[in-house]
Amino acid sequence: MFTDYIETALGLFEFKASNKGITQAIFSGELKTKIARNDITEACKTQLQEYFSGQRKIFDLPLDPQGTVFQKAVWVCLSGIPFGETLSYLDIAKMVNRPKGSQAVGGANGRNPISIIVPCHRVIGSNGSLTGYAGGIERKLWLLNHEGIEVKESKIDQQLDIQNVIHTRQTKTEFLN
Repeated sequence: MFTDYIETALGLFEFKASNKGITQAIFSGELKTKIARNDITEACKTQLQEYFSGQRKIFDLPLDPQGTVFQKAVWVCLSGIPFGETLSYLDIAKMVNRPKGSQAVGGANGRNPISIIVPCHRVIGSNGSLTGYAGGIERKLWLLNHEGIEVKESKIDQQLDIQNVIHTRQTKTEFLN
């Protein structure tokens, strides 16, 4: 397993790769694993830096996520959401032939091990509202704004504090380690 990190405006971001592709990409909060690079982590680092600097809209990396057949089907749908656009949980449920499966899609979306590259942040509520995000709703709003996406105002938006989330929301992604 290979691991590297980049510092972003949203905190430290960790990504891991097998010899086949990226297996994980999450906001880690701190260095947890010794850095060990390969060609895939080097390409990932470059592409993530380009994304955060506004120079990249499409990732071109081999992926190797681990999950159930259903989760992988949802993650494929997420990968198809273009930069600057969103889909709802219901849209994705229909795409995976589970039109009443919005909650199941939400669960698979929340278990996405490859944040940003597999853009789970581009999934919003059917009414256009901001919904949850394992890395913290503040990060989701920042990422959507970074991509030029406006989200429907909510009471949650008025309480957002990105500096707070960078330091307190890391445990939400602990299950991925």
